[in-house]
Amino acid sequence: MDQLELARLQFGITTVYHFLFVPLTIGLVYLIAVMHTVYVIKNDESYKRMAQFWGKLFLLNFAVGVVTGIMQEFQFGMNWSEYSRYVGAVFGGPLAVEALVSFFLESTFMGVWIFGWDRLPKKVHLASIWMVAVGTTLSALWILTANSFMQEPVGMEIVNGRAEMTDFFALLGSKQLWVEFPHVIFGALATGALFMTGVSAYKLLRKEETGMFRPSFNIGIVVALVSSILVALVGHSQAQHLMTSQPMKMAASEALWDNSGDSAPWTVWAWIDTNNKSNSGEFQIPNALSILAYNKLHGSVKGMNELQKEYEAKYGPGNYIPPVKTTFWSFRIMVGAGSLMILLALYGTIRMMRNKLEESRLFLKMMVWAIALPFIANTTGWIMTEAGRQPWVVFGYQTVDKGVSPNVSAAMVWTSLIGFTLIYGILAAVLVYLYVHFIRKGTDAAVSTHRADHAHHLSL
Repeated sequence: MDQLELARLQFGITTVYHFLFVPLTIGLVYLIAVMHTVYVIKNDESYKRMAQFWGKLFLLNFAVGVVTGIMQEFQFGMNWSEYSRYVGAVFGGPLAVEALVSFFLESTFMGVWIFGWDRLPKKVHLASIWMVAVGTTLSALWILTANSFMQEPVGMEIVNGRAEMTDFFALLGSKQLWVEFPHVIFGALATGALFMTGVSAYKLLRKEETGMFRPSFNIGIVVALVSSILVALVGHSQAQHLMTSQPMKMAASEALWDNSGDSAPWTVWAWIDTNNKSNSGEFQIPNALSILAYNKLHGSVKGMNELQKEYEAKYGPGNYIPPVKTTFWSFRIMVGAGSLMILLALYGTIRMMRNKLEESRLFLKMMVWAIALPFIANTTGWIMTEAGRQPWVVFGYQTVDKGVSPNVSAAMVWTSLIGFTLIYGILAAVLVYLYVHFIRKGTDAAVSTHRADHAHHLSL
């Protein structure tokens, strides 16, 4: 593998790993804030214990997410210096705001929330966890502002071979951002909700602290249902935006080599032959792609062969077709995982409303395993988004091979890749151990840890 392939592999591995923690952080903090709010309104100690328990898991996840996120930004200077030189004046702006404003906002108020139990007025303390939630959301907004610029560059011009920002608010008003941002936020809520329902289902199966984990399950399953449906609806608008912003990505996600007819079918399954640019064994749903693209039964979708000719005429010679199999199958895995999330959440909500939740042990066991579904959907969705943009690193302006660092050898990238992988593996093992430890201990462990922190603070 050459230096370019290794640099791409390293960024892909570290980003996928980091993105396991980000949606859970965003989604879980809102659920904790709701529980804390119920505690303040009703003065119900059980909701306080619930907030403290889920808060412990949230803090573990947040800590690992911070560490893995720092590694991400180092790579822009290490492996992608030409990219940073070319668009750093634009791309770096949102990242700087995220680090200097949003991250410090959530970190500061997180400290207030952790150490503020029984020390601050209840409403002030409650406000702190909501500020943490706002901070995590703003962090996502700024990161996605930077990513949206890569997908659909706006608010810049090329001066002396480098991109310079001309309109900061154009970045914030990007159409790509406002289909991407809600998709990520609703996906994060679904991630936090299914994590909560899965852990709660585990405790209900063991008949442990059912008075605590039954309400947790009820809150989680309703949020999971609503957010999963909203993810699908916003994803639909995102697909329609691709028709104008990145039609090649849309065509690759459907393995559509030639222009469709007046009504485009949606391909559920196909054997893809990239060498001969053809498919076989296709199973298709008539008119479904036209509905996805235009909200109507009829509408033609351009194929990759036609788009390749248009891109060559516009951007010059080159291969502008992305990895078709990766884009095609990652999209379908994402849709499949998302569909399962909706069905499980709908069934769980019905059983919850009928007070028959704990009668089906099979369903509770399924919900434990369903913890993995949003992580699968988040990961494959990101892969589809980034792989489908290839060969561009900044669409229409810079290809990936032009953004890599020229003086970094393959051996150097191998060294950092192996090092990052080992560190991340250790972090994963420690995190899983701590998760299992606190989940088995239940809310009593969270309360006892809180009391120990309180005593330690008083001793200081």
